[in-house]
Formats: sequence, structure tokens, C-alpha cells
Amino acid sequence: MATYMDVHHGMVGITADQLREAHQADLAIEKDEGVHFERAWADPVSGTVYCLSTGPSPDAVQRIHDRTGHRADEIHEVPLMV
Repeated sequence: MATYMDVHHGMVGITADQLREAHQADLAIEKDEGVHFERAWADPVSGTVYCLSTGPSPDAVQRIHDRTGHRADEIHEVPLMV
């Protein structure tokens, strides 16, 4: 399993409740693609949201986001972490 950081743009004004709802929607179906969403962060001012996940491929991560209505603008593999 690889680790991915995906980035969503254009979510200006996102609230903590909206972020939680989006993350929960991903968690509800993540197993369909063998993905696990670890955590999500947001900057409501810039409208940027970040999600950290593990999964078999960036395509699997994107398929979950597509199904829950918040397609990622970027997905980056994270090969090194401490």
C-alpha cells in the first residue's frame, strides 16, 4: 500500500462540519477500493483541503472522491515520512 496526499482547491469557506461530513463520506465507502483515508485538513480562507490516505493507487483514491462528490485536483504519492 502506498501513501497519498491529495489536494482539493476551490473550497473557500469550508467549515469544520463540512470537512467532517466529506471525510465521513469517504470513510463510508473507502473499502470498496481498498483505500483508507487517515486524516483531512482544510484552510477555509484559501479554500484548500488536504487528505492523507493509503491505498493501491491514486486512481483508487480518486474513484472514492468522485463517488462522494469532491474530486481531488491533485494526488501525490508520499514515498517518505517520519
